[in-house]
Amino acid sequence: MVQQTLTTAEELLHYQLRSALTMENDSLAALGELASAAKSPEIKQLFRHHADETKEQIANLQQVFKLLDYKETTAPSPSTKGISKQAASLLERSAPKLRDQVALASALGNEHYEISAYEGLILPATALGLVDAVSLLQANLDQEVHTSEELKTTLQSLVA
Repeated sequence: MVQQTLTTAEELLHYQLRSALTMENDSLAALGELASAAKSPEIKQLFRHHADETKEQIANLQQVFKLLDYKETTAPSPSTKGISKQAASLLERSAPKLRDQVALASALGNEHYEISAYEGLILPATALGLVDAVSLLQANLDQEVHTSEELKTTLQSLVA
């Protein structure tokens, strides 16, 4: 398979958007698995709520594709695949009493990756003057930061 060489800032941005779409789809699948693995009803609900937010984030990304007149396709997101594999491995090895802690910690790691991905999209989109796209990407980033804080607070209360 021949890989495309990215030669312009716009090509790189399009590729990163495609990868972000894969990232969010991977996250949506992982959230379902984490909700199933969690024992606490409150933590299950937290994952279901974040799944709803992830669907909104996917819709925002789809809108960015339309705004920029980019074909909506996906690109590899090996990091999210790796995070999901790590979570599955930890859950498999953990006693039931640790499942909530493992699920929260795994989700927190994924949130940090998503935060960095959106920051990496917003900076070049801003430089390119893509104001409407930046607004949608910033909305996704804001949700990711909020979710990260929510996960961290929940995890802190669990392990305290």
